[in-house]
Amino acid sequence: MSDRAASLLIDYYAAFNRADWPAFLALMTDDVIHDINQGGREVGRVAFEAFMARMNRCYAEQIEDITVMVNASGTRAAVEFTVVGQYLATDEGLPAATGQRYRLPGGCVL
Repeated sequence: MSDRAASLLIDYYAAFNRADWPAFLALMTDDVIHDINQGGREVGRVAFEAFMARMNRCYAEQIEDITVMVNASGTRAAVEFTVVGQYLATDEGLPAATGQRYRLPGGCVL
């Protein structure tokens, strides 16, 4: 079961890096919960799709240095990674975008 969970997470980040949004979103359940960095909580694939539309308008990102950790039963997982990106268009509430490049540590707990 842990191999299946790890494969799912690897596929998820691979779809993100390919910008294959239909495949990316298809890997989520309809009731996905997304705790936004420095923000609130959103529930549902529709809300996550809207979030990703905004992100894709404002940022160009790739996920690198991916490490997937899964418990033996495959019921809990964590992913550690590095986000490498560029700020393309000003995002609401943030400073003006001028093409700034960034490299940030990130993670996901499931």
